[in-house]
Order: sequence, then C-alpha cells, then structure tokens
Amino acid sequence: MFTPIHTSLGALLLFEGSSGLLFHNGAVFGISSLVSGSVFSPSRDNVPIVAGLVSSVLPVYLLVPSLLPNYPAPPNSLVSAVMTMGVGFLLGWGTKNGRGCTSGHMLCGLSRLSARSLIATAVFFTTALTTANFANGGSNIPSCGSVPCYTPMYPSTAELVFMTGAVLLSSITNFIVVPKVLQRSEESQTIFSYLAGLEFGLGLLISGMADPAKVLRFFAFLTDPSRFDPSLALVMIFGIGPSLMAYLMQAPGQAVDKEKTGTKPTLAERWGLPTATVADIDWRFVAGAVAFGVAWGLRGVCPGPAVLRSVLQPTWGLTTMSGYILGNLV
Repeated sequence: MFTPIHTSLGALLLFEGSSGLLFHNGAVFGISSLVSGSVFSPSRDNVPIVAGLVSSVLPVYLLVPSLLPNYPAPPNSLVSAVMTMGVGFLLGWGTKNGRGCTSGHMLCGLSRLSARSLIATAVFFTTALTTANFANGGSNIPSCGSVPCYTPMYPSTAELVFMTGAVLLSSITNFIVVPKVLQRSEESQTIFSYLAGLEFGLGLLISGMADPAKVLRFFAFLTDPSRFDPSLALVMIFGIGPSLMAYLMQAPGQAVDKEKTGTKPTLAERWGLPTATVADIDWRFVAGAVAFGVAWGLRGVCPGPAVLRSVLQPTWGLTTMSGYILGNLV
C-alpha cells in the first residue's frame, strides 16, 4: 500500500543519518562497504555504524511493532536455501565490484552530484526494474489483495507519534547537540557513527525500504499498475533532495578539491570522500552494478535491509549473509 507519511518521515531519517555522517565525520554512508569492512577489517569507522543499524530494530520492536516488515518465510528446503544464498552472493559480489549500492551510490552519490554514482544507479536500477518485471513472468512482485497497491494508507496515532518523535529527536541531535556538545576527536566520531547507524536503520524500517514486498511493488509500474506502490519515490524527494541541498550549502567536495584547511567536518580532521571518477569505471564496475540490480530485482533486498532482516529472521540472514561474504571473497 502507498504510505506517503511513513515513507516521507523515514526518508528524512535516511537523510539525517547519511548527511550527518558526512558533515560530522566526513564519511560517506555506504552500507555495503561498511558491512564487508566490519567482517574483514573491523574498525571504529565501520563497526559502530553497523551496530547502530542493528540496534534500530529494538525500539521499533518494543514500541511500534506494526512498523516491522512482514517478511516471506525463510528457506525451508535445500533448493530455497541455495537460491537464497545465491541472491546473497550476487549482493556481495555486485556491491563489491560496483563499489556501492542504493545507499552509497543512489542516496549519497547522487546527492553529491557524482557522475560515477549516477552511472552505477542507472545501471542497477534499470537492471532491477527489468528483472522484477520479467523474471519468472513478474510473479516475484506481490499484489495487495483486492485493492490496488497505490491506495494510500496512513499511520496510526502510535506510529505517527513514534515516527515524528524520531525525526525531531534526530534533528535536534544532529543540528544542535552534536555541534555544541561533542568535540573533534576519534571518540566523538565513534559516538556519532553509532547514532548515524541508528538513524539510518530507523529510516529504512519506517520508510519501507526494509520491506522487500514494498520495494518490488515500486518496480511494478512497468507491467502491472495495480501492483504499483509509489512510496519509494518519496525517498528520492525527502532523502536525496535534502541531502543535495545540504551538500551544496556545505560544499565539502570543494574543501577536498582545493585542499582548504579552514573547512573541516564537525568531528573529524579531514574529509574522507571517494576520489574515484568516471575515468575509473571498468567492466567489473558495470558487471557489479548489473549483478546487484539482478539481486535487488529478484528479492527486493539490498545490504542495509538485509542486515535488518538478518536480525529479525536469523535463518534467512545466516543463508543470505553467508552468500554475501562469499561474494565479497571472490
């Protein structure tokens, strides 16, 4: 169902987490590299963010469980387990070679006006759209029963209070508390890394990005408008839009390019933005984006939502993340 309020508020939390990490810690919120880094090279730059992402499930579970996705059943046979691991492998191999996923390229990359991220997003989005609509005759896209999926659905009072409170608290933390209370240090960066992961995880759950059915329904406009849920278009408006405005106002890229020492992140000594350009694109980059797009189109899951689902559905998580790690090793 179309959830304009849920998704808009969730997208604002995605903006808070990703832009906060950029302007306070000078880092890009690329979940695929953060997850793989936590496994292969754990550090204060990745583990606290993933810990925050994981812990975002707890307040939703305890206070508003209605915001948790209704996941399909986990693998219950050898064939389904192999297929689930295969999708995880595509996620791992694709995001490793494509150098990112929906968070690093689409949310953070497009908002930084990265031509390289624009190309990656165009490749994996087109691939996912094609895969969702034509693989298995489009049967992977679930319907919404007797009503069209574009029918609006609005939050309950409890959901609205929780979501609005989360956005307000996040804004107060990012724009007032962090600049005034935390000092520029590694300890402060670690604290905010956890908070950014928490904000981003809540954004994924509230916006619907963590719900594979909702993601797949967004792709349905190509072949079956009755199954089309336009909610995730609001992620682009309220997630990418504010991030772009904030980036243009702060212009950290200029500080990096011109090596200006007067402009620094709030908590870090330097910016840690990607330095690769369009000139660095090779066949592995394109193949990786295609592989990720296939996985996204088949199951509606990307790395961030996969981490959240692994917490809520450990059997699925063990199978998928095993494939993900294997894909990163190949």
